[in-house]
Amino acid sequence: MSAPSDAQISFTNIGPVKWWHRGVFASQTAYVTLALLILIVVMNFASPYFFTEGNLQNIAKNFSFIAIATLGITFVIITGGIDLSVGSMMCFAAMVTSMVMTMLSTPGQPLASWFVHLAADGKTVVANVPGLILLVSVLCGLAVSLIVGLINGVCIAILGLSPFVTTLGMLSIVRGLGYVISNGKGSFPGGPDASYFYALTQGDLYGLPMPFIYLIVLGLLMALVLHHTSFGRHVFAIGGNEKAAELTGVAVTRVKIEVYVICALAAGLQGIVISGWLGSAPANMATSYELNVIAAAVIGGANLAGGIGGPLGAIVGCVLLEVIRNGLVLAQVNSYWQQALVGVIIIAAVLVDRLRSRLL
Repeated sequence: MSAPSDAQISFTNIGPVKWWHRGVFASQTAYVTLALLILIVVMNFASPYFFTEGNLQNIAKNFSFIAIATLGITFVIITGGIDLSVGSMMCFAAMVTSMVMTMLSTPGQPLASWFVHLAADGKTVVANVPGLILLVSVLCGLAVSLIVGLINGVCIAILGLSPFVTTLGMLSIVRGLGYVISNGKGSFPGGPDASYFYALTQGDLYGLPMPFIYLIVLGLLMALVLHHTSFGRHVFAIGGNEKAAELTGVAVTRVKIEVYVICALAAGLQGIVISGWLGSAPANMATSYELNVIAAAVIGGANLAGGIGGPLGAIVGCVLLEVIRNGLVLAQVNSYWQQALVGVIIIAAVLVDRLRSRLL
């Protein structure tokens, strides 16, 4: 009996890809974006104040206060990891930045003589170029973030500890260190460069809040790194199948350490920006922010199992949460409902993605 020809062979389990799993509809981000657009339309009819210039600026500024950290944690989630220490890292980096800024601006303090001195009339004179104290202070805040991210990465990638347990422990360690260095008190950016600091965190450029501008720049940079560099391909490969990625030559240990460092740096930068908006860095700043950051990433399409995620989804998730919060405020609904709604949205987003996958 002769073998069947190619024309005689048919596969009943193979067919054309359904429209809801093609193109833009192939990702959870598309459905979340659609839900966001519907919500915006509803809010426009529900409140005449929603589409005012002032309210839109508030929304852009407020969602930017978690979106930068969400970009960072998306790197970690794509690899199949998690970082619960981002909220504490925001606070710690902000406190270190403001404390160093104040210390370097105060004559008589350690290292302050390198930056300021007292003139004959008793006035403080900046001994170096304007903005130098601010630059050094921000670098110090980011440096402690880098160290924390490096410790997380080493514990997880080299020592093989659970990401959940490691970062949960780091959450307590970093928050505790914040209380130790501040004695439980808030710190305030001071000195001759304080005005520059507030301009770069509270100010705006052509009507756009500075945090929003930072977010767009970092989002574009993240898209470039994830989709047009070997590092980005390795991040997705580890999240898809870590063992297979290792067998194909991916430096799994190095890449995993790097994504935790990126996450910590993003959280540190986020905290520094928030402290400028608040005008201080209180010891309880960004408490439980890690929940909002992770929620925004998951709602935007990042898969906690790894292998899926991106900057667009992270930003869309943050916008959705802020529009809901803003809508509750405009509707004069009790703000305590926000947390409950966030939980509902997370479950709904995961459910929609699961149903879409089963309909293949």
